[in-house]
Amino acid sequence: MTTTSTVTARPAIVIYDPECGFCRWSLALLLRADRGRRLRPLPLGSERADALLADLDPEQRAASWHLVAPNGRRTSAGAALPRVLELLPSGSVAAAVFERFPGATERGYRWVATHRSRLGRLVPSGARRRATALISERAGEPV
Repeated sequence: MTTTSTVTARPAIVIYDPECGFCRWSLALLLRADRGRRLRPLPLGSERADALLADLDPEQRAASWHLVAPNGRRTSAGAALPRVLELLPSGSVAAAVFERFPGATERGYRWVATHRSRLGRLVPSGARRRATALISERAGEPV
């Protein structure tokens, strides 16, 4: 007789700016799409985030979001977008497009990062509150 067991893979860690409403809202979009719970949010400036980003100076840490894979490999800024999309259901096609055009992906990321305060004002306060609640819920799950 054969038995099967379910093995839960360790999630990838998404390090984000908790002070940025647009950042929280964007992260919540990813978390909602993450039905497999393969992503775990971690706020920038937390003890664990500081440890995972120890080789970066504070300015580099704050310059972008960071994705840390279960194997410890870190990608940041635009380069992290294809990696995170690969973890989401039906995200492989979009990931391939962003991977194919890394320069455009990085420029797009930098534009959004530079204008995140302005973009954040377009996000309704209710959406920001729901995003914060979802991030809190998912941050409390075991890693």
